[in-house]
Amino acid sequence: QVQLVESGGGSVQSGGSLKLSCAASGFIFRNSAMRWYRQAPGKERELVAAISSIPENTYYANSVKGRFTIFRDNSLNTVYLQMTSLEPEDTAVYYCSAPRGSWITINKNDYWGQGTQVTVSA
Repeated sequence: QVQLVESGGGSVQSGGSLKLSCAASGFIFRNSAMRWYRQAPGKERELVAAISSIPENTYYANSVKGRFTIFRDNSLNTVYLQMTSLEPEDTAVYYCSAPRGSWITINKNDYWGQGTQVTVSA
């Protein structure tokens, strides 16, 4: 059974930092791209960052480039999202996802975590 369990969300002030973690199980993690999406109230789910398997190429949304870093530890089956210089616009539920197709689009059978709330106050 596939499981993606996010942790690390919380409330911070503008300019603060958070590190999200996503522990994966039930599939061969090292062979899978991983990504972080987010969804703010009333908005569509958007791709924040993605990391491929081998080689570890990365993708970032323009809105987070230079502030967020995605990385993975295959020995722990965990992907991380280090977020710095957080802004109120970053407030959203953040979801970990393992794609079953293209690594930067939503596919029919993608795996998803339950989400973790990030709230940034001005």
